[in-house]
Amino acid sequence: MDGLLSLLIFAGLFYFMMRFGCGSHMVHGKHGKHDEKAMAKHIDPVCGMEVDIEQGYGKMHEGNLYRFCSRNCLDKFEAEPDKFLNPQNKEA
Repeated sequence: MDGLLSLLIFAGLFYFMMRFGCGSHMVHGKHGKHDEKAMAKHIDPVCGMEVDIEQGYGKMHEGNLYRFCSRNCLDKFEAEPDKFLNPQNKEA
């Protein structure tokens, strides 16, 4: 009987935590869901054009993914990435 009581208490706590606690985001979908429009476009750091996430060229730089509209913009970025990531360093 003690085992059954312990099981029911554990099951009740588990239900409560999944419904209202740490697992509630799985039920309600509040976390982990991203705005699809925000993720669909990236800004080319070289020319400023919007690039679809599935098109253009991609380059990982210091743990961040950058998207480019053309191979020409990618080549310019690869030659001087700091120039495009820190606009205050751009030469006029």
